[in-house]
Amino acid sequence: MQKRKYSLTHPLTVQLVSFTPSLCSFQAERTPRSERKRQDSFGMFDGYDSCSEESTSSSSSEDSEDEVPSIPASLPIIKNNGQVYTYPDGKAGMATCEMCGMVGVRDAFYSKTKRFCSVSCSRSYSSNSKKASIMARLQGKPPTKKAKVLQKQPLMAKLAAYAQYQASQQQQNLAKSKAVPVECFDWGRYICSNNLVGAPVSCFKHVPMGMCWGDLAEGVRVEVLNSDTNLSTKVYWIAGIVKLAGFKALLRYEGFDNDTIRDFWCNLCVPEIHPVGWCASSGKPLVPPKSIQNKYSNWKAFLVKRLTGAKTLPPDFAAKVHENMQFPFKKLMRVEVVDKTHLCRTRVALVEQVIGGRLRLVYEESSDDFWCHMYSPLIHAIGWSRSIGHRFKRSDVSKKIDGQMDAPAPLFAKVKDVDQNGEWFKDGMKLEAIDPLNLSAICVATVRKVLADGYLMIAIDGSEAADGSDWFCYHSTSPSIFPAGFCGINNIELTPPRGYTKLPFKWFDYLRETSSIAAPVKLFNKDVPNHGFRQGMKLEAVDLMDPRLVCVATVTRIVHRLLRIHFDGWEDEYDQWVDCQSPDLYPVGWCQLTGYQLQPPAAQKTPPALPKQKKKAQQYKGQKKKSLLRLKEEPAEVDEFTFSQGISDQESNGSGSYYIKQEP
Repeated sequence: MQKRKYSLTHPLTVQLVSFTPSLCSFQAERTPRSERKRQDSFGMFDGYDSCSEESTSSSSSEDSEDEVPSIPASLPIIKNNGQVYTYPDGKAGMATCEMCGMVGVRDAFYSKTKRFCSVSCSRSYSSNSKKASIMARLQGKPPTKKAKVLQKQPLMAKLAAYAQYQASQQQQNLAKSKAVPVECFDWGRYICSNNLVGAPVSCFKHVPMGMCWGDLAEGVRVEVLNSDTNLSTKVYWIAGIVKLAGFKALLRYEGFDNDTIRDFWCNLCVPEIHPVGWCASSGKPLVPPKSIQNKYSNWKAFLVKRLTGAKTLPPDFAAKVHENMQFPFKKLMRVEVVDKTHLCRTRVALVEQVIGGRLRLVYEESSDDFWCHMYSPLIHAIGWSRSIGHRFKRSDVSKKIDGQMDAPAPLFAKVKDVDQNGEWFKDGMKLEAIDPLNLSAICVATVRKVLADGYLMIAIDGSEAADGSDWFCYHSTSPSIFPAGFCGINNIELTPPRGYTKLPFKWFDYLRETSSIAAPVKLFNKDVPNHGFRQGMKLEAVDLMDPRLVCVATVTRIVHRLLRIHFDGWEDEYDQWVDCQSPDLYPVGWCQLTGYQLQPPAAQKTPPALPKQKKKAQQYKGQKKKSLLRLKEEPAEVDEFTFSQGISDQESNGSGSYYIKQEP
């Protein structure tokens, strides 16, 4: 199918940028008499700089509460009858009312026994022990550190409890904000200040617009809001793309030439971006920025010259963005997903939330959740486990929630059909696999069970559980499993089995010692797509050790279709090996477009430079189970190993030797 191109030829012959009076933003018959003298046939304002935006002033009311200098500002304050009370710290002197369950300071409680917060509670308890028993069961929470009763009166006790509740909520929110930063990350400043390159949208086929990004490149013109104006109404101007980074583009208003003072970053998929000609067809005003309003006497002639032959967005670009932002998975759909507590099995989960194609799943019979993309190999249709012989945790839920339904099978990612009748994987065969519990490591592994439809249960040698609970299901075409020798020939550090002492590790010695054979090379996936990634490209990537997090990341190595993803600001031990077509990789600006929280680079102190020393032996690096939420880490020891066999890394899309020859 021939690809359509959208370019601007002579503006007087193309309706897209036909600057005739009939397409002017303000037509004469609709324009007030007082404004007509400030417009020409191009639909632009003359002398608009005399207009200024109306400024509004806001007034703030001050707190009328008296200041109490003797009380620390950090302590919550309650005032009553001229007296000031604060929450004392610590657990000393606390008591719980046996009638209403109120927690407070023991000295403020009633009677010598300090069993009740007030006289009314004491009398009610004595006269109605049944009611007291019911209330005690309802108040089954242990005392907290800051819940105090400030007066003997029940009203003041309730006020104090309410104030304590607010304080505890603020502390919880503060703790959450420290664990997951919520500040907005400025991709544009980050890219410009470090002269970085973002991976193009066309590298990510699973994201919105990934399959129809087209020829968007530097030089494409768009119509955007003009922020350099004193007008009180919204006006627009034409800008050109100076630099692209994923969904985000560095734009420069026409007329600034090489002047970068008004450059700005914008997500090209937001509603404020339009193709050239949108203003004329929508009746919107085109107004040059005030900083350069006197640079040209005839702006119409300037635009005619600049836009002739230039490219713009397709006219249906906004409609395509909207269409691509619709996702088939809906809330309360049932799926089978890997059990994160037992990797060897799946269990039923319900779709709780859908953001940009990412699903927040909540396991049945549990409040635990799990994040993954709708095209992830970790989720399947109901009945998948039974069909291939995979372990499955049955649910005791007998009654379905209203609106609950099984997700249709066509919604899930398809795997390649394979023929298992001829030479095929067998139990006990050895291979190399990415450790699902430590994605920075490629480990020596074993096929433990052959399932139907090309699926395999894989175990990491030297660290597998006796009951097989950490076996992991990979499809035979998975890009996360490799033949024996893959790491050696591609200069990747192979993690040997835990406790294996004959280092450096040699595959043929290990196969002889374990009386096992390596899986045949021809059974593995050898397809290497022209993915378009390059070393150093920036992107947004999921921390698969804590898959709810999407972080600022960098491609640091490319081995055919395998990418090494580094999380900016974090040590290399958090790196992850992922496939170039992984649904857990996203272009710059994906989080902003979908409304997902982006984790910025971690603030990292620069350690003193130390000389690197090569070690003679490899160290086991498996099964760390670490995530980027751990904000305080001890310095990691860097291990290096020089391979005596292998070639240099092939930083390309498919060139070089992918596999080694197996010796008899």
